Amino acid sequence: MSLTQIIRKVFVPRQKALEKHLKGGEALQRAVLEHLINRAKDTEYGRNHAFDNIRDYERFTAMVPVNTYEELKGDIDRMRHGEQNVLWPGRVKWYAKSSGTTNDKSKFIPVSNEGLQKIHYAGGYDTVALYLRNNPQSRMFDGRGLILGGSHAPNYNLPGSLVGDLSAILIENINPLVNFIRVPKKETALLSDFDVKRERIAREAMNKNVTNISGVPSWMLSVLTCMMEMTGKTHLEEVWPNLEVFFHGGVAFTPYRKQYEQLITTPRMHYMETFNASEGFFGLQDDPADKAMMLMLDYDVFYEFQPMGGGEIVPLWGVEKDKNYAMLISTSCGLWRYMIGDTIRFTSTNPYKFVISGRTKSFINAFGEELIVDNAEQGLAYACEQTGAEVLEYTAAPVFMDAQAKCRHQWLIEFSKPPSDLAQFADILDQRLQQLNSDYEAKRYKDITLQHLEILEARSGLFNDWLKQQGKLGGQHKVPRLSNSRKHIEQLLQLNERNEGNKKCK
Repeated sequence: MSLTQIIRKVFVPRQKALEKHLKGGEALQRAVLEHLINRAKDTEYGRNHAFDNIRDYERFTAMVPVNTYEELKGDIDRMRHGEQNVLWPGRVKWYAKSSGTTNDKSKFIPVSNEGLQKIHYAGGYDTVALYLRNNPQSRMFDGRGLILGGSHAPNYNLPGSLVGDLSAILIENINPLVNFIRVPKKETALLSDFDVKRERIAREAMNKNVTNISGVPSWMLSVLTCMMEMTGKTHLEEVWPNLEVFFHGGVAFTPYRKQYEQLITTPRMHYMETFNASEGFFGLQDDPADKAMMLMLDYDVFYEFQPMGGGEIVPLWGVEKDKNYAMLISTSCGLWRYMIGDTIRFTSTNPYKFVISGRTKSFINAFGEELIVDNAEQGLAYACEQTGAEVLEYTAAPVFMDAQAKCRHQWLIEFSKPPSDLAQFADILDQRLQQLNSDYEAKRYKDITLQHLEILEARSGLFNDWLKQQGKLGGQHKVPRLSNSRKHIEQLLQLNERNEGNKKCK
């Protein structure tokens, strides 16, 4: 009997419990809210918002305001300095460093011990449980798992208190037994220099029996490409013949799928998407044939949703299919009615399944076109399918008015395989976006409001060079896809003129 067959039995009870997600979502979420309120009622935040008197969801919304990071920043900073019982009981030692706000370079998201266990690690456990349920022939525990991590640093020099990428926090706190079935070494996984890290990871992992890999698609691809350079192999299964699954999240997989399929040609390969962020672990792809993810309803996360464009905030049991919602969460990390910045669209409400449609601040609506990331991903996928091109990274922003008084969207795209005719690619993308988005179509009518989009080709390695310049290379950092501002694209265009490119592995 293989090790996987033995370990598989451990996950059976949870596999059965997850069937509750197929029904009873409202009851599960009401129980989560009650638990969170009861646990936090004696904190400073709980006393200030009369948690003692909250008995139901309606009272909760009346007493607790909607929060962004700016509203909670002062309390979080006090917690980072060691104060206890502020947003959550006790002292919170860990803070996940996330992309910044308008006023700050970085956000620092509290990660309590309960949040680690009942949100983040619960998500990892369920990922494996569902994968094993769907793949009875799996042998994933008969080899190693390659897990990419970020780095961490001291938090205000307080003993035992650290800030860093969520992935680094998870690796730092993981059960020591897991280290026997994972690569790379902990000290390698937590290196801060990504260029050095990816080479060391490649060297440590290439002679191991790796059966599963986990991480952000863009950074994992960089590590795997480095390893292929070192080994001189063409396909990843030549290095790891027993590789069977990639657990991915952090960014949309669509731009990277074809590259992974070319790199990994074995028919045994599986891909499973997760929705995990610094603020929590929210969703899992439970059905390999369905791109939608199942919303995880019995973690320490209570969900609310606000329709994009405005409207009444509703709990889970008030959502509708095929509407874009901004997501709010209340968690055992001390986030209360917190706007996380992601937008989702439900494809089903029985069970509750969804796709990530974008970010609340990642869209272009300079001329009333309301172009969202979901439109962009679908449009690019279609243009690639029609032309044989492959997109590695991209960003887009409006040109408000050029010398000819013309307005348009400007796309900067780094291709791993450029189209033979860039103008044709641009035509197909523009037409597809009009089919996907009626507002974009209306603004494009006869070129009156919005002219044909423009595509500029980025040099190889541009986006990685830009992330490195911003101090965001590796970890869970990602390229901003769409923006109403030209700040990012102007920085990229300026850097595009310099011939730096990706560093090669040694």
